[in-house]
Amino acid sequence: MIKILILYFSRNGSTAEMANLIARGVEMVQGAEAILRTVPDVSTICEKTADSIPSEGAIYATLEDLKSCDGLAMGSPTHFGNMASPLKYFIDGTTEVWFSGALSGKPASVFTSTGSMHGGQESTLLTMMLPLLHHGMILLGIPYAEAALRETTTGGTPYGASHFTHDHFGLSEHEKKLCLALGTRLAKTATLLKQI
Repeated sequence: MIKILILYFSRNGSTAEMANLIARGVEMVQGAEAILRTVPDVSTICEKTADSIPSEGAIYATLEDLKSCDGLAMGSPTHFGNMASPLKYFIDGTTEVWFSGALSGKPASVFTSTGSMHGGQESTLLTMMLPLLHHGMILLGIPYAEAALRETTTGGTPYGASHFTHDHFGLSEHEKKLCLALGTRLAKTATLLKQI
């Protein structure tokens, strides 16, 4: 069984909705399982320890989740053109995984949501790729062969799935299709790489 970790932070629900769609795309591939994990918020006052299990949604990620996955999809809302600090805080604590090389050679993709058309979707996706490159991961985007990428007037980029939250209507049909396609592509690639 191929295990794809979908690691994300979501404050208002859009990124979580994307994560769930990517998970559905992963599980459309025979023999692939999606593992949904989130990260706790970071205190603005002082460092604190969060409960080990959140009151709702996916459970919190551990370093073991990273070590044992066959592929990774990482998502965050856009915060000034970069990933949200809770996800960055978690990633900054993955030195042990980096030393072990546990993610090296595994496929990865990124996804984001933003509240404004020019909120930094693409720069967020690009900056989320940097730590994955340091981990030695193989980055996957969305090819223009996906019709929804050529047709979308909302979110969606070749760098990864994205969502523009205009008037809080939820994900557009194109954005949903791109999330599913990204999950499927990630699972298929992980399956092929595992056979090598």
